[in-house]
Order: sequence, then structure tokens, then C-alpha cells
Amino acid sequence: MTDTTVPRDLLTGLPSRRKIAELILSDTPSRDTFAGWQHFRATRSLLVPAQRLSAAQWRTLAPRRRDDYDTYRQMTNVNLPLQQTPMAQKVSRLIDRRLNANTRKKGDPTLAGVMVSGWGQHGKTATVCRVVAAFEDRWLRLHNSVNPASVPGTVDLHSPVAYVQAPVTAKPKSTCITILNFFKAPSRGLNLPQLVRQVAESLRDHGVKVLIIDDINRLRMHRADDQDVLDLIRAFMGLDVTLILTGVNIPGTGLLREARWHAKQRSWVMPPLESTRVHGLEVTQTERRFELVELDRFRTTTPGGIQAFVNHLQGIEEHLRLLNARAGMLTEGTMPEYLMHRTGGVVGLLGRLIEDGCLEAMANGRELLDESLLDEIVIGRDDLTHPPDSEVAAPPAKPAKRRSRGRNTVFDDHGPRDHAVG
Repeated sequence: MTDTTVPRDLLTGLPSRRKIAELILSDTPSRDTFAGWQHFRATRSLLVPAQRLSAAQWRTLAPRRRDDYDTYRQMTNVNLPLQQTPMAQKVSRLIDRRLNANTRKKGDPTLAGVMVSGWGQHGKTATVCRVVAAFEDRWLRLHNSVNPASVPGTVDLHSPVAYVQAPVTAKPKSTCITILNFFKAPSRGLNLPQLVRQVAESLRDHGVKVLIIDDINRLRMHRADDQDVLDLIRAFMGLDVTLILTGVNIPGTGLLREARWHAKQRSWVMPPLESTRVHGLEVTQTERRFELVELDRFRTTTPGGIQAFVNHLQGIEEHLRLLNARAGMLTEGTMPEYLMHRTGGVVGLLGRLIEDGCLEAMANGRELLDESLLDEIVIGRDDLTHPPDSEVAAPPAKPAKRRSRGRNTVFDDHGPRDHAVG
């Protein structure tokens, strides 16, 4: 006879009801402030998954403890681990190389930066923030959490990393104010030269080594203000700071002369310089100072791609806490093919489908993920399709020119008409 009771020490790691309530109700400050970024860095991997119980063991729990366990495994199931996919590894290696090189340079007036592009829900921000947070951990250990460039007697916060989002309608002044708001630095009443100087001083005084500007795709190079913002960003590269810009379809925004994705070469290709809409040769300052990397989706066109996707599903499966879950729930049979069809290999959509499916499986008592249950979960457009390689950076179609309407000449006086001679 099998003993289905819960071992006495199995739930010792389960937080108290009060602690679980604090985890659910506690505010998560925005990353675009010093306090918010530090909160993210300190807590990014602290959530411990709930213990794994079978349905029989769960039934032996006291009702009050059973509710606590269910609440905690809900938190576990909707906070999937950020796995190091092959696509994320490519981005991580590039950022690590750039930061290691730039923080060891001496006397270089301009530090090279990184642009991370990709379509929505590909995990750009999550990947970049994770890599840069790990860099900050190493940097603080290296310098014993003390700003090596600090002035004796000052009490400036040490912030090796600053994270901001590009303003919705970006202008040089609003961009400067956004960066200053990260440090809660004063900006009221300052003109643009004063704001630029204040930003430079804040980056230096707080020991900033990396400046992340998210949603850079909000810049459109057909607007003069946005071109001025790009000039401002290039100026920041001379402040001993590594810039990391992230955004959707960066090549299509004009920041890099509307580069085109070459499907066979699997790389971005620049058009001839004469075709650019940006003035002069200044665009080369952006192209040659930034390295562009694409954070792609999962692809199952090769054996390696198929195995990477299955490995990712296995990592998710090991994290889930469903009472009737079985080994191979996500990785065997037709489930991998089904999940690829539903999500197009997009990491964010896959996570949302799995998370919502787990909540539904717990609510209806099935406690298991299968295709019939996931069919009930809507993740946006159910006919999801990802842009083909040939359209990765396709620019929007130009509107057809309106033909000017000709003037009505019916009532014009054309003068006396000559009579025909008989």
C-alpha cells in the first residue's frame, strides 16, 4: 500500500499566509527609477517554486493549508523562469563582450553601443535587463559597491546601470528629463544646454556605465525632433557610458537607413547611402557606433531548432506545479508541434498560453495541460502568423499621391469663335 500522506517537512518551505499575501499585494516599482531598477536587480530570481505534490498528497492537507499551497503554486505557474534560449544567448554574448571591452577601455572618446531589435513579445527587454543586471552584480562586487569615480565627501547614489524608456513623442528636452527622472535629479526651469549638462553630470556622479533606452522604435527619422534626439543619444556615447537601445523593428524606423533583412544571409543589409532619407553622412555615425542584433523567435526548420524548442518546453514543464502533471506533458506526442502552431515560436506568447492554461487547469480541477484545454485559451489573434523573413524589415507602404483636381472650365469665356467661310 502506498503512503500518500504529506511528509512532515515537505511544506516547511511554504511561506506563511501573511507572507504569501505580501508577495501578491506588494507594489513592484517601475524599472525607470533608481529604486525600481534596484528592486528588479535584487529580486529577479528570488521566487522559489512551490513544492511538488501529487493529487493524493494534496487531499491530505488541512483546508487552510491547501488554500495556501494553491495560491503559492498559482504564483509559481504564472512566473515562468527566463530561460537562456539560443536566441537570447546570442544577445547576451554580444552585450557581455561590449561591456567587458568598454569598461576596460582607457581614453577612447566614444564607446560603441548595442541595438537589440525584434518583434513584439520576443523578450527583448527581459533579456537585456537580465544580462545588464548580472553585469551590475559583478561590477559592484569588483568595487565593493563603491563608485570608483566618486568624489570624497559626496553621498551620490552609486548606479552602474540606468534604465529609461524613450518618450512617446521624443524631443531632446523630454529625453533629458526622462533620464534625470531616473535619479530624481532636478530639471525644472532648465533650458536644453543646461539639461544636457545636468544629464552628463548625473551619469558621471552616479557612476553609470550602462544606459538602457527601451522602446527606441518610437523615434521616426522623418521628424526633425527625432533626428535631434538621435544626435543627443550619439553625444551621450562620449560620456564613458555604453548605450543599449532596444525596440521593435529598429531597421524599419530609419535609425539605420531602413536596413533590409537578407533571408539567405540571415543578417541586416544596408541600402546605398544615397537612398537614405536622413540628411548627409551623419547616419554612418549611428551605423558604425552601434552593433545591431536581432532577437529572433524559435524556428523548427532544422534539427537544432527543433531540439532547442523542446528543451525550452522541458524547462517550462519542470517549473509547473499541477497536481496531475506527468513527465512529457509539454514535450511528447504532438504537443510541441501544437504549441509551435499556436504561438509561432514567440517566447512571450508561449509563456502567456502556458500560464493561462495552468490557471484554467487549476480552476476546472483537471490539473493537467493538454491540447483540448489549451484550445480554450485565447492569446490574441488565433490565426497568429509571424512575418516571413522577406518582410522582417519591410517599410510601410507609401500612400498613393492624390491627383490634383483640375479646374472646371465649362463656364470659361474663350472669346469669339471664328465662323467657317462658305
